[in-house]
Amino acid sequence: MNNLIIRNEQTGDYRKVEELHRNAFWNLGVPGCNEHYLAHILRTHEDFIPELDYVCELDGQVVANVMYTKSKLVDEQGNETGILTFGPIGVAPEVQRKGIGKALLEKSFHEAVRMGYKAIAIFGNPDNYVARGFRSCKKYNVCVEGDVFPAALLVKELEPNFFDGRKYYFHESAAFDINDSDAEAFDKNFEYKEKAFQPSQEEFYIHSHSVIR
Repeated sequence: MNNLIIRNEQTGDYRKVEELHRNAFWNLGVPGCNEHYLAHILRTHEDFIPELDYVCELDGQVVANVMYTKSKLVDEQGNETGILTFGPIGVAPEVQRKGIGKALLEKSFHEAVRMGYKAIAIFGNPDNYVARGFRSCKKYNVCVEGDVFPAALLVKELEPNFFDGRKYYFHESAAFDINDSDAEAFDKNFEYKEKAFQPSQEEFYIHSHSVIR
């Protein structure tokens, strides 16, 4: 899209970005959503990376956003390696499936490499991210505590051959530990939306509770 602009988020975008995530995620994974609250609290968290906070602007309107935080890998000897995690990433429902999310991610990947980061790990739907170079955590021997390999834990190398076969334990930022009561109170600042069930919530449940053995 020739009229698509990708730039860093600015203070004046904050409310638009929060509304964007609310519209993109409402009733998608659970009744309601909290991604707009996550976007709100991330900006002041110590793990937030403002240089990788991007918005897409189409015809003067903010239609997509991605935010990144610092996370880490810890090997079996206790050695820590800093990596990246992104989320939330949202695209306005009316312009989804048009390549905007792809363009947004590729821009952020390019900048992350320039900043010296070696890898990205996320929890997400494989259907959405394998085309962007993400692989199962099992293939890189990356797990969570308890030697569990979640099906939704996806990993991307930014530096070729960064993973060398060692087992790593993934630790995401504490910023993702959302207080549900605080999120509910924050949502009252927005126009009322009805919480409801839809089939995508069952898909989310299956992905988020599945492990690879």
